[in-house]
Amino acid sequence: MALTGTVERAVAVLGRAAAWLTLAMVVVTFGIVVLRYGLDRGWIWLQESVTWMHATVFMVAAAWTLQDDGHVRVDIFYRQASPRRQAWVDLLGTLILLAPFCIFVLLVGWDYVAASWRMREASGEAGGLAAVYLLKTLVLVMPLLLLAQALAALPRQLAHIRGTQAAA
Repeated sequence: MALTGTVERAVAVLGRAAAWLTLAMVVVTFGIVVLRYGLDRGWIWLQESVTWMHATVFMVAAAWTLQDDGHVRVDIFYRQASPRRQAWVDLLGTLILLAPFCIFVLLVGWDYVAASWRMREASGEAGGLAAVYLLKTLVLVMPLLLLAQALAALPRQLAHIRGTQAAA
């Protein structure tokens, strides 16, 4: 299916891009330490940028981690199960746990993010980053990306269950 391939490629591109922020966080944090302790200088916006990058890594790369089967799971039985049984566990986990969680976060987060956008929320700190509403938008981006990735994986899981696809 072309749409599932497109979704999975988009999730992978966004995840890889977000992953590069970990390097940026290290560099910026190093710079903050040098500025503060070496030059007795500091800027709140620079410190807040590390928090923003950290949030972006986790919120945007969550779907890529799901795609790459990198989430933590209790796999005492899973790792020894057949691909068909693993597909059942993945399918049921998606339908019973992941999808309801994502829908809940979208429903609860919508008003929270909308209120932040309405007031064009900015940092509470003098000299902080201005567009906090953009950061809070990640509260909606994460479940949307997770749902998109989960839906893109459903045909593969169903093929494993039907026995029409070889194990990956």
